[in-house]
Amino acid sequence: MKVTKHLFFIIFFIGITNQSLAQVKKDTLSILFVGNSYTYYSNMPHLVSLISDSTKVKLITSKSTAGGAKLSDHWNGNKGLKSKEAISSGKYDIVVLQGQSKEAVKEKEEFLMYSKKLSDLVKASGAKPYLYVTWAPQKIPQYQETITETFQQASKESDCGLVMVGEAWKLAKALRPDIQLFLPDGSHPSDLGAFLTACAFVKTFSKELPKSQPDRFFITDSDGKEVMIFRENSLDITFCLKVIQDL
Repeated sequence: MKVTKHLFFIIFFIGITNQSLAQVKKDTLSILFVGNSYTYYSNMPHLVSLISDSTKVKLITSKSTAGGAKLSDHWNGNKGLKSKEAISSGKYDIVVLQGQSKEAVKEKEEFLMYSKKLSDLVKASGAKPYLYVTWAPQKIPQYQETITETFQQASKESDCGLVMVGEAWKLAKALRPDIQLFLPDGSHPSDLGAFLTACAFVKTFSKELPKSQPDRFFITDSDGKEVMIFRENSLDITFCLKVIQDL
């Protein structure tokens, strides 16, 4: 009888310990963003990581970017880029590929070719490639259909995933035509546009989104001081989360 009791308590203790460890343990994914200003504006990769703190999967992000870079620039090492070396290092679980904003419309064949080359390199490194489906310029919203179709073709030809950011922007604009996702140049994302974009990545990679988020995010700088990198209206934050959940 004593042996049975002792065995019961041992099993119970192990169960509690395992449950506690399960609650503490958090899966992680290491992600490399390969792109240009559509990626690095408003600290978008950093926002992805910060938002993921509220999900079951922590997304650890890095980037290889240069203003105006096309996929061919990343492949050929133009603009001082070392994206191929970063990909081949094998450090990443996921690599996100983002071409120049009009590439999918005006240089389709080149875009498809380099999507395939880079996707194959990503897979050879042991990571999974995803294409970042960008949005149409503010003044040419009709481009979105062509952009999305080209990315879908590239996905099939390159056997890679898609993150449907452009479609998220399209839905957000349809629901709220007044929403300010663009900077005044009508091309680059505002802070809110970057947040909506980041939410699309978190949902795709973490398979979930938090129900709510703070209206500001902070990081700690090299001097150990807290620095605010993002602040938006809480209603806009809630709206963006809802758009991605409904996409």
